[in-house]
Amino acid sequence: MSTLRQLLSWGSETLEKAEVPDSGQDAWMLMEEVFGIEKSYYFLHGTDKIDLDVQKRYEEMIWDRAKRIPVQYLTGKAWFMGYEFLVNSSVLIPRFDTEVLVEETIKHIMPGCRLLDVCTGSGCILLSLLEECKGRISAATGVDISKDALQVAIANRNRMGLTADFRESDLFSDVEGVYDVIVSNPPYIATKELEGLMPEVREHEPILALDGMEDGLYFYREIVAQAGEYLEQGGWLCFEIGYDQGEALKEMMTEAGYGQVKIIKDLAGLDRVAIGQKNNNWNEF
Repeated sequence: MSTLRQLLSWGSETLEKAEVPDSGQDAWMLMEEVFGIEKSYYFLHGTDKIDLDVQKRYEEMIWDRAKRIPVQYLTGKAWFMGYEFLVNSSVLIPRFDTEVLVEETIKHIMPGCRLLDVCTGSGCILLSLLEECKGRISAATGVDISKDALQVAIANRNRMGLTADFRESDLFSDVEGVYDVIVSNPPYIATKELEGLMPEVREHEPILALDGMEDGLYFYREIVAQAGEYLEQGGWLCFEIGYDQGEALKEMMTEAGYGQVKIIKDLAGLDRVAIGQKNNNWNEF
C-alpha cells in the first residue's frame, strides 16, 4: 500500500521515462481526477496510506498516459474559455489558441445575432460564444459531419443549460436560413504533415477533424465558396487558421468579395484567425 506522495512520484517518473511532455503536471492532473483532491489536501495528507482499488485505477491511467493517450481523453474533460467541456476521442481537444477565434468573433456579435458554427466538434466555440454573449445571440446552430462529435456537443449543451441546435451536415449541405456570423475551425493540416504531429494528436485525435487535404486549404475554399449564400449582407465570416495560412486566406477571402479582411495573430505572434465581412462586392468564389 502506497502513500499519495509515493504514488505521485511513481506516476511522474513513469511518464518521464515514456518521454511524455509535462510528465509531472500530467501525473498530478490524473491524481486530482482519480482521488478528487486539491493540492492543499495533498500537502496535508501526502503520507496517508491509500485504498488499493483507487491506487490501481490511478496506475492504469498513468500507463494509458504513457501510451500517449491525452490526459483530456482519460479524464473526459477539457477547459476552454474558462468553461469545462466534455471530450472524448470523437472530438478535438479544445486548444488555448482557439480562444483567439472566440475573442475576435465576440467583437462582431451584435444584439439579435444569428450564429452558425461549421465543423463544431465538441461545440466549445459555439457554446463559449453563447455564454460570453448572453442576450445578444437570438439563434445558434452548430453543424458537423460526425454523428459522434455531435453527441458530445449535445451533451455539453445540456450540461451547460444552453439553447443551441446541433445537426449533422457536410459543411452547408443541411444548413438552412441566413446568419449574421459564421464561425469555423475546420481541418487545416496538410495531409503530408499529419505524420509529423505529436503522438497524442496523430494517434488519438480524430483524423477527420485534422486533415485539411493536400495543402491544408481544402475546407477554407469550400466554406468561402458557399458561406455567402448563408451569410446576411454585412455579416462576418470568422476562421481559425494555421500559422502559415494567413496570406492564403486573405487572398482567398478578398477574391471572393469579402471586405475588411484581417489576419489576427495569437499571443505567440503567429497567424491564428482570419475574418472578413460580406459586402456589396461579394461574389461566387
